[in-house]
Amino acid sequence: MAKYCTIAVNCPLPESVFTYKYTEFSDALKPGMLVEVPFGRRKSLGCIVDIDIENPPANIEPSKLKEVSGILTEDIHLSSDEFKFYQWISKYYHYPLGKLIFDCLPGVMKRPRPLKYEEGRGEPFSFDYTDDQLSILERLRGKIGDGFSKTLIHGVTGSGKTIIYLELIKQVLNRGESVLFLLPEINLTPQFIKTFVAHICAPIYSYNSTISKSDKYGLWKLLTADDSPKVIIGVRSSIFLPVQKLGLVVVDEEHDQSFKQDDRCPYNARDIALVKGTMKKVPVILGSATPSVETYNQFKSAKSDKINYFKLEKRVGASKLPQVEMIDMRYQGLTSDEIVREKEYWPFTSKSVGEVEKALERGEQVLVFVNRLGFANYLQCRSCGHQFSCPNCSTNLRYFKKRGEVSCNYCDYNIPEPDVCPSCQNMTLHQKGFGTERLQKLMQNHFPTKRVERFDRDEIKTMTQLEERLDQFHRGEVDIMVGTQMLSKGHNFEKVNLVLILGIDSQLNFPDFRAGERVYQLLTQVAGRSGRFGKDSKVLIHTLSTDNQVFQYVTKHSFDGFYSDELPLREMCNCPPYTKIAMLYMSSRFQDRVINGAMAAREMLDQMVSKHFGSVEVLGPRPAVVEKKVNKFTWVLMLRSDSVNELHNLIHSFQLSYRGDYSIGVKLDVDPYNMA
Repeated sequence: MAKYCTIAVNCPLPESVFTYKYTEFSDALKPGMLVEVPFGRRKSLGCIVDIDIENPPANIEPSKLKEVSGILTEDIHLSSDEFKFYQWISKYYHYPLGKLIFDCLPGVMKRPRPLKYEEGRGEPFSFDYTDDQLSILERLRGKIGDGFSKTLIHGVTGSGKTIIYLELIKQVLNRGESVLFLLPEINLTPQFIKTFVAHICAPIYSYNSTISKSDKYGLWKLLTADDSPKVIIGVRSSIFLPVQKLGLVVVDEEHDQSFKQDDRCPYNARDIALVKGTMKKVPVILGSATPSVETYNQFKSAKSDKINYFKLEKRVGASKLPQVEMIDMRYQGLTSDEIVREKEYWPFTSKSVGEVEKALERGEQVLVFVNRLGFANYLQCRSCGHQFSCPNCSTNLRYFKKRGEVSCNYCDYNIPEPDVCPSCQNMTLHQKGFGTERLQKLMQNHFPTKRVERFDRDEIKTMTQLEERLDQFHRGEVDIMVGTQMLSKGHNFEKVNLVLILGIDSQLNFPDFRAGERVYQLLTQVAGRSGRFGKDSKVLIHTLSTDNQVFQYVTKHSFDGFYSDELPLREMCNCPPYTKIAMLYMSSRFQDRVINGAMAAREMLDQMVSKHFGSVEVLGPRPAVVEKKVNKFTWVLMLRSDSVNELHNLIHSFQLSYRGDYSIGVKLDVDPYNMA
């Protein structure tokens, strides 16, 4: 006799849970098990939601129900708690449940290699704690094993947040429980693993995009079957690992945009870590020198004893915060001759190059930061003004001198470095702007006897290369390191007491209400790489906007001044954290279709708002900041409301009702990080 079950199928439909019948596997099937099922004209994968359903849905003829084809694997399955976790994420981000599950699970392997891990040595710490650290530890030790709580440790760079994490992790492991430690970027993983291996006495596993498929599958299989205490250090996707007997979740650098996924389900690992902590009844600790405005407001305004906010306003030991100085690139007050001489140093200045020279003479190392790759932002003909643009995207091609090509940021399009202008045949092509490659070249020209290297994703593509470059820098084999945001996060460089920051103005002028917040966070984090080992240190910021208020917070090392000024502005403009936002992206290869589709979607949303969801404001549509990417045009609508329920109900109603052009793709992003 046939039985019935519901299965979340790996498909893109908003409602991805379907009813199937089963006879052959009647004793083997269990909720959370992964199976194969027929879906349309093909086979798909699914996860069992429920079994032994007495009757199928009334609107479906039982004889027309399809039967479960087979069991995919018994090594990996979802527990009831994990399944509820996926259901919450699916509902909140309005993403198909079945697709979410199989986006997150590793590929099934029949013969995985032995799982790699590090065994901690458990060495004692060789320093004394500050009074502030001891005070926080005393408060937080009582939270371990006492159910869910959420904590924000707001501490300046170099204030010793990691030591607090380690002490609490030791306490959790001694209870026989495991710890999940989330980092924003894989480039931080080697440093943290070395620290944890030295001081933690337990197996330590890493989980990120650089580990093999075999290790990913092996770790999932191990965690499903083994509940012994261990530490997992990983990036955002680690939040889905099925850690048994979980005792603590730590999210370091909680503000970092890398915790927000852009493709597939656009979840924020920081936010769903709090959800996981609630469901598992374990503490969640967030840490940052520059917490997000939303997180800061949530913790500072909280009344519950389950929400804890702690400050670390001083660096540990002899370490001091650096002197931050603005370099005015407008050359104000200089004579014409002085301006001519200064332009010979562009995009540096004679002062910043002189400071580098002094640092090198002292036997120190220097960091140079710019958040752009390549040699120049684009090439332009000096005669007719022609710019080399991408035929697939609405953007100029970036010039890479070492590779001898101009290439696109968004697609694989590239062409060899042009010799002449294709429009007028002029042979003089201007190189506009600068990136890491150009700054490396200029530093090498100024200091030919010194070793200058780059630290960016163009130069470093594997974990081995990353570890090798960091080791070279720590050993003193590299004198000047030029890098992007990869340099800004969490690194401890003993001989770095000078940091140069360039190219920050373009980020300040980005059309996004979070632009100031991002620049404040970035400058503070980059500046924090300097002077972490006791010597006087300096940070030089090159800018055309010295009077921008954001720079004042950084130069004065204002601990919370930025937040005090930013929150009233956010409230006045109806921006998060005082409202909730969702973005609706509509994309197509045909520009006219996507525009018409976006207009039709706006009309439908307006009708829904006027009848049922009065608190929701619909803005747009407008073209995306980069309208065309990889031959697809994108237009955007914004939904904003101070009622979370009305916003989500409107999105759900729209998903169920919208029947647009088949050529238009629709993507929803709840709590977006970028307003692109």
